[in-house]
Amino acid sequence: MDYMRFEAPSSVDAAVALLAEGGGGARVLAGGTDLLVQLRSGMVEPSLVVDIKRLPEVREIAAEDGGFRVGAAVSGAELGEHAELKALWPGVVESAELIGSTQIQGRASMGGNLCNASPAADTVPALIAARATCTVAGPRGRREVAVEDICTGPGRTSLAPGEFVVSFHLPARPAHSGDAYLRFIPRTEMDIAVVGVGVSLTLDLQGACTQAEVSLGAVAPTALRVREAAEALVGTRLDDAAMEALARAAAAACRPIDDKRGTVAFRTRVAGVLAQRAARIAADRARSN
Repeated sequence: MDYMRFEAPSSVDAAVALLAEGGGGARVLAGGTDLLVQLRSGMVEPSLVVDIKRLPEVREIAAEDGGFRVGAAVSGAELGEHAELKALWPGVVESAELIGSTQIQGRASMGGNLCNASPAADTVPALIAARATCTVAGPRGRREVAVEDICTGPGRTSLAPGEFVVSFHLPARPAHSGDAYLRFIPRTEMDIAVVGVGVSLTLDLQGACTQAEVSLGAVAPTALRVREAAEALVGTRLDDAAMEALARAAAAACRPIDDKRGTVAFRTRVAGVLAQRAARIAADRARSN
């Protein structure tokens, strides 16, 4: 490669045009905490880098339809400082706050975390459990896509040439709802998940679960939405039997690999344990809402 071109457009349409022109050699810069590492290590050699941080839509958090629209380049630090968003979706915000160090928090974004397409991304299971969608802009206009449909494998996404994620929509939720995200890492801080679990649920006035979502990260090529695990909770009072059924369903969904960070057996076991713990935290939050 002779040189790398850098552009910082001021409109979504201009960004789309640049990315379409750059084709497979173009990369989006949101926070840059993944891209810059990949550039310096020689993992990628893009012919074009498009910095999207000057686009107002990707930098805003706005109330929308009882929920929130969150720009793809909003940093984890900014998410953590937004009291209303944190009150509505604490598990999602907590997942973003787990990415990296304090310094990284000032740059890392949910858009970058999703589109880097790591199976161990922290925000993705939390977003899937939240039934979040994202607005994708491209040469053919805009489309709304479920977060779970973006990643297709390690380092791969369903985004077409010229497309990029503009924002996320976190929906409104009924009273007595709560969510949580937990992960296991070998160290106490600044590591990637060996297993990650997002849980969101709603309780009725009698304490029975009326709706649930469960998502697993780092146990398959992409984050998983585990319907069987959610179904194990719905209609129950989250008693011991329901929690055991949840753990079994979560473990059964796992398709992990053996590597130096964890064996298949370990990851499978931990997925069930973390699912139970995250469900209990989500339930405690639901009871207080």
